[in-house]
Amino acid sequence: MALINTPIKPFKASAFKSGEFVEVSSEDIKGKWAVFFFYPADFTFVCPTELGDLADKYEELQSRGVEVFSVSTDTHFTHKAWHDASDTIGKINYTMIGDPTGEITRNFDVMREGMGLADRATFIVDPEGIIQAMEITAEGIGRDADDLVRKIKAAQYVASHPGEVCPAKWQEGEETLAPSLDLVGKI
Repeated sequence: MALINTPIKPFKASAFKSGEFVEVSSEDIKGKWAVFFFYPADFTFVCPTELGDLADKYEELQSRGVEVFSVSTDTHFTHKAWHDASDTIGKINYTMIGDPTGEITRNFDVMREGMGLADRATFIVDPEGIIQAMEITAEGIGRDADDLVRKIKAAQYVASHPGEVCPAKWQEGEETLAPSLDLVGKI
């Protein structure tokens, strides 16, 4: 699980986006911030609440130059059927990647071997394709898109302000820290 500060592995996959089937690859994220949002399966219980929550933040993420890719081991056909059947999933405008072979899920080391399902995992990837943050929760613990947006803002801030770091609960516009010998033991 030592994926922080490592590049994502190359991939190609079929996906569902904006009413169409599309092909996506690791090349599509070069030069952009990206979120890879893994979830166990379509037509389940916690997953649609998370995906809907993320859909509500998609426009804000787009305005920050962030592309979102949800990923499960279902097919892109299943994603379309779920999109058509569920009001919550029907509001999704980001790319829903089908990973039936599990290649992408294994690339991010979140495959539940023997089950063929992805863990509930989120990865923030910078424009160079380097993983900057990750979160993995147990099956029954849903994620919070507001906190994801906060982490993206912090990652973007740190990337554009070398020598500064964001403390716990940092919100955009708040003070940051400049690590130095003078700061040791003073916080």
